[in-house]
Amino acid sequence: MMSGEHKTVINPTSNSKYVKLNVGGSLHYTTIGTLTKHDNMLRAMFSGRMEVLTDSEGWILIDRCGKHFGTILNFLRDASVPLPDSRRELAELFAEAKYYLVQDLVEVCDVALKKRADDLDPICKVPLITSQKEEHLLMTSTAKPVVKLSCNRHNNKYSYTSHSDDNLLRNIELFDKLSLRFNGRVLFVKDVIGSNEICCWSFYGHSQKIAEVCCTSIVYGTDKKHTKVEFPEARIFEETLNILLYENRDKGPDAELMQATRGNTTAATGYHSDEEAEERERVERGVDRLRRK
Repeated sequence: MMSGEHKTVINPTSNSKYVKLNVGGSLHYTTIGTLTKHDNMLRAMFSGRMEVLTDSEGWILIDRCGKHFGTILNFLRDASVPLPDSRRELAELFAEAKYYLVQDLVEVCDVALKKRADDLDPICKVPLITSQKEEHLLMTSTAKPVVKLSCNRHNNKYSYTSHSDDNLLRNIELFDKLSLRFNGRVLFVKDVIGSNEICCWSFYGHSQKIAEVCCTSIVYGTDKKHTKVEFPEARIFEETLNILLYENRDKGPDAELMQATRGNTTAATGYHSDEEAEERERVERGVDRLRRK
């Protein structure tokens, strides 16, 4: 046991008595009556027959993932709950119900899993943004970093240069490749109609724009202006690596982490220290690994 933790036996003197549960870091308030309502492991824990582990603040500690514990409690309260849409999450709930010996929920999940046996969850989902309201909702409702590709060939007022169409396709192909590689860690979204940009990458952490890579520029020919679409592959890889620093963090990455991925240069002299050179090489090796995948 860690410092401040101790074992105790719950005295179920009142079914209305509230208890505080810390299930793998997920905090829950509920009553003794809910926990002992049905014959399961929780009833055994809180009926006074078993010792439970508590911390210095009185939270009862349960060493399990708390992701689905709220659903377990709701089932104990109401005898029914909406099941997860994802087959993977349904399987996770099934495993938790088996652990807590909530037999009725085990049977419900088992039936649902068998019905979905032939269903396949998509490997990667990429939302298409159709409005600013929809974009704001996506940005604020996810805890993941976000990479957005704004891509609309018809926003151009001028003719394209000779390699622009090929480079536009390369940007789209790279977006698809990165979304497959990092879909579990980063939310990738496309804006195909709501933006004035022709081809632009935006990178967000904690709902704030961290970086932007614009792939278009205006060039002047002998008789008229042209739009040039570029494919800055290394820069896009670098910003994708940087945005991963915002994963699972309550605040943005500190300066040392950013320096380790970006590397710093002295603008006045162009001098690079040995440490900076090593850091830059590490980023380049990461980019090379991504390219090979």
